[in-house]
Amino acid sequence: MTNSAEKVGKRERLVEAAVREFYERGVEKTTIADIARTADVPVGNVYYYFKTKDQLIEAAIGAHARGLDELTVGLDALPAPRERLKALIQGWVDGREMAVRYGCPFGSLTAELHKRPDPLDGRAAEVMRTLVDWAERQFTEIGRSDAHALAVALIASYQGISLLTNTFRDPELMAAEGKRLQDWIDSL
Repeated sequence: MTNSAEKVGKRERLVEAAVREFYERGVEKTTIADIARTADVPVGNVYYYFKTKDQLIEAAIGAHARGLDELTVGLDALPAPRERLKALIQGWVDGREMAVRYGCPFGSLTAELHKRPDPLDGRAAEVMRTLVDWAERQFTEIGRSDAHALAVALIASYQGISLLTNTFRDPELMAAEGKRLQDWIDSL
């Protein structure tokens, strides 16, 4: 008989596997069998935790939301908004090798879900909105009256450079844009 700790472990492994597989393969190309294999869970057991692939997608979106919350809590521990924004940018630069291979983990998922005729893309948009709102609060704390526009520009710049880094398979694009963005933050 499976105890509750094993159940939690399997569910968590399935969610982590879904996040990874959706990132590396895309939602449409990823099968439940792929996720089960990556999680080292028998395919039949997946349905105990998730009745549909859409439930796995929702769980993956939730995992991204939790990861973003953990990231911003960590960044909020830094003493000044410029430091927080620059640390966010540095995190993006540090992840450039993955961006070379797959693009932005969440931006790619959001773009793919937006092509589907169902409400899951709205849930993904909520997570992206959380990041824009966090950046806006940082710019507001700096004293900028155009904080929302600056936050959108920052996130758009990252999404764009993620796409170009992936398209051209060139991690130095991300590094150069990260430096430019950090200098921009200092200039505000």
